Amino acid sequence: MYVKDVTVQNQGGLRARPATFFIQKANEFKASIWIEKDERRVNAKSLLGVLSLGIVGGTDIRISADGGDEKQAVEELVNLVQTGFAE
Repeated sequence: MYVKDVTVQNQGGLRARPATFFIQKANEFKASIWIEKDERRVNAKSLLGVLSLGIVGGTDIRISADGGDEKQAVEELVNLVQTGFAE
């Protein structure tokens, strides 16, 4: 399992459009991927799950993955979050 913490950079957080970008990227990988906020953990490939966390800008989240491409998955998702989803 590979785990990394990141702070959400864009002001709007993970609302519908950025969450969709995040999920599309997560679905490019075979690994099981999770996103955590305040002790709640959801499947990072689930739009409803990600939106249910209510992640806003400035929130610290944890991205973890387990599988053959786990490191690449986490690194690319962290990069996506750090760049503010190109907004």
